[in-house]
Amino acid sequence: MGTVQAVRWQEFEAAAPELGDFGRQRLQAGPCYLGTVRRDGSARVHPVSPKVVRGHLVLYMYPTSPKGADLARDPRFALHATVDDDHGTGGEFSLRGIAQRIINDDALGEELAAGGFPAQDRYIRFELLISSVLAGTYGEGAEKPELRRWSAPTA
Repeated sequence: MGTVQAVRWQEFEAAAPELGDFGRQRLQAGPCYLGTVRRDGSARVHPVSPKVVRGHLVLYMYPTSPKGADLARDPRFALHATVDDDHGTGGEFSLRGIAQRIINDDALGEELAAGGFPAQDRYIRFELLISSVLAGTYGEGAEKPELRRWSAPTA
């Protein structure tokens, strides 16, 4: 059995365009929830607003943020873009993968600033690399959700 890889948003979107479009919509619909691993191994959940910029799924945070410390120590994460209401309107989108700190990428930094991300001198940034995706939609009167999955290739 091979090792699961983690890919950039642009690679995921190229491999699964419909799922990528749905994911972009859900990520932009409102706050998402990022799950990280605390030092003691327990889970921690954080509200976040990720953005897709130039084919990269990116987060920013204060350097003192617990989520930044968690990701620096253990880069595994889960991200969930939730439904709009109790009826599942809009559907949900979740992914898992590995976070990678963005350091000194001036070109990406300029695009992040233009896309609404604050200046890098005040915040730290992470790119979220994707290993698996799960999307669910809930049709009116449907007995069960329609689930779609995608996984990065194995090495």
